[in-house]
Amino acid sequence: MKIIESGIKDVNAHETVKVIMPSNLYGCELAEDVFVGPFVEIQKNVKIGARTKIQSHSFICEQVTVGQDCFIGHGVMFINDKFSTGKPAGGDSSKWKSTSIGNNVSIGSNATILPVSICDNVVIGAGAVVTKDIADPGIYAGNPAKKIREI
Repeated sequence: MKIIESGIKDVNAHETVKVIMPSNLYGCELAEDVFVGPFVEIQKNVKIGARTKIQSHSFICEQVTVGQDCFIGHGVMFINDKFSTGKPAGGDSSKWKSTSIGNNVSIGSNATILPVSICDNVVIGAGAVVTKDIADPGIYAGNPAKKIREI
């Protein structure tokens, strides 16, 4: 058995970033005043914008960009593999898709974000499943997530 400790490795982080351990961050970029709660994993090639808060137990997979002044609630899961061949892509990153989150986006606890683009000034309700791009600011909820009202 081989045990690999979680931790922080090869992270480009501003000196004002706060990370609560245990967390697992590697190969990512964190801008100024980012907060990362405990039990969070942020994988390589992820970029997190200034003043964004990421709460505990969230998972941000490769190829995700999060804008400035965002809030990622507890237990939010980002997905980069759409199982396009009917099974997991495994290590074949050429089959993975990217996700782009704009500025001033709040994502409620236990939401799931598939590979999509979300514009600025959006609220995603707790437990929502975002399966399609969001190009219109507002509040979205449900499975699949739909716009329920303006902000």
